[in-house]
Formats: sequence, structure tokens, C-alpha cells
Amino acid sequence: MRMKRIFGIFIATSTLASLAACSVSTTPGGSGGGGKKSTGTLSIGFSQATQQSPFYVQLRTGAEQAAKKAGAELNFADAGDDVTKQNNDIQDLITRGVDVLLINPVDPKGVKAGLAAAKAAGIPVVTVDRPVPSGAAAHVGRDNKEMGRLVGAEVAKSLGASGGKIIEIKGDAGGAVARDRSAGFHEAVAANKKIKIVAGPYCDYIRSKAVTAMQDLLQTNTDVKAVYAHNDDMALGALQVLKENNRTDVKVAGVDGLMEAVKSIAADGPYLATALNDPISLGSTAVSTALDVQAGKKVAASVDAGTGLIDRADAGTYTGSTTFALAGKE
Repeated sequence: MRMKRIFGIFIATSTLASLAACSVSTTPGGSGGGGKKSTGTLSIGFSQATQQSPFYVQLRTGAEQAAKKAGAELNFADAGDDVTKQNNDIQDLITRGVDVLLINPVDPKGVKAGLAAAKAAGIPVVTVDRPVPSGAAAHVGRDNKEMGRLVGAEVAKSLGASGGKIIEIKGDAGGAVARDRSAGFHEAVAANKKIKIVAGPYCDYIRSKAVTAMQDLLQTNTDVKAVYAHNDDMALGALQVLKENNRTDVKVAGVDGLMEAVKSIAADGPYLATALNDPISLGSTAVSTALDVQAGKKVAASVDAGTGLIDRADAGTYTGSTTFALAGKE
């Protein structure tokens, strides 16, 4: 089997306890509540864009587990996809006296006010999954262009010389992740001039939105040969619509390694491929990086947590009870 992944193993997160103050919850690594000033424990603030996707739920879990292992305290805030709320959450975390901030931005440009507040308070920032133009000491993510390229190459190979129409269901408007996953895919299929990509709407990585979009797209593109979505959750939504319309001839591919998709690939269904994006290891890497930044260690401006293709040849080796395929499997 071909080697397709490079993953770092990192440590750090925290057992979940709730603290009812605004939208911030505290996960202590030791005893007591609220932050370094009250416990003497190093405190990490984590402002996350949303919890409306299984990927982001697992990203939080990875961060919590890593903080606990490091003996740190994680103060968590869910922005609910609202950039105004996220800026307020960041200010609240600053007020609580966190030592370092992890930010998964709703809008990379819209979070500028929160970054400015952190800078004024002398609190270093590490972004995770979605980078910002400036204001962060480091970014922890994966090469989303490579993810799109890996999956695109597999789709192009499956379609063969005859090519055909591909529907692309996109993530978030203006987001670097969606932009890169699209660019990589387009580059991978560009050599076959018989492949035509139809741009679907932005569905914000949410399955239910992709279902609604695919219902309309299928009616206007009855000759579709494949569907590529910027994450597996949306791809599975498209697959649901295809099955409801008895279109088992249409190939499907996504990104993230969601276990439901991996099992579908292993079953030799119309689902062709996905790309590894283990959120547990990503959350762990983000916390490890944040702790290094806070300690004054030299950290790369961009930390790549690695990726790789999961296709029919090796999907069976990734199947299991986890929500996403785990990094580091051979």
C-alpha cells in the first residue's frame, strides 16, 4: 500500500466541567475554576467558530484532551457562526486572564477586533483550522489544497478519458479552507478537458444545507457523473439525495475522513474517496503549539498537521468506532 500521510503526535487538554458565565465554559486541568489568577494553572482560551459540525465538535474534544494531559485549563467559547459574538467571546476570555488564545475564526477578517484586543492585552494567539491574514503568532492546520488535489486526482481517474460533469458543493464563502479545497480539486482534474465542473452553492459544511442544494442541482444537471463536496458531511447529504433518486451511477467524494464516509468507501459504494483531516490530532497539535508559544519557544508560523488520501484500496484499514479516521494509520 502506498504511503500517503505524515502526522505529528502531540500532547495536551482537560476534563469537562461547566462554568456558567456568558458563553465560556471552563475545563480545568487541576482544582478550582476560572483561569490562572484563581488556580495558578496555565490557562488556554479557545474561541471556536461553531459546534454545528461533527468536525468542530471533535476538534474541541482533541483540544480538551490535550490540555488535560498538559495540566492546563481550557476555557472554551462557541461563537455559533456569529463573528460579533466571537469578538465578544475573545474579549471575555481576555478578561478572565487566559495566558494564550486559540482561535478558530468564523471570519478570518472579521475577527480583527478580537486579535487587536489580544495584542493590547499582551496575550499571544494561535489560530487553528482557519488562518487569519495577520495578528497570530502561529497557525495550525492542514494543507487543504493538497486535500482537494488528492481527492480530485482520484475522481478524475475514476471518470476516465470520457470525463463528464462534476457538481461541486462548496464550504463557506470567502473562507481559505473552501478556497483551497476547490483550487486543489480543480487543478487535479484540469488535464481532462472533457471534465466540466458545475459550481453549487456555499452550504457552510452542513449536511442539511447540502441536501437542499443537491435536490435542486440534480434536477438541473441530470447528466451529472460525480459530486465533490468540500467536506464529507455535505458529500453524504448529496449521496442521500442521489440514493433517493436511484442515481447509484453518480460517484461521490469529500474531505475530512468522516467515519461514515470511510465505511461507505470500504463498502465499494458510489463514495470514492476522502482526505484525512483527523480533528482530534489537530486539536492536540493546536494546544501543543499554543503552549510552546506561551512558553516563548520558537514555533513555525504555519504548522502543518499532515493529510493523506483514503480510497477503496485502504479504507478498510481506517474503519472503526471513532467519528473520524485517525491520523497515523498505515
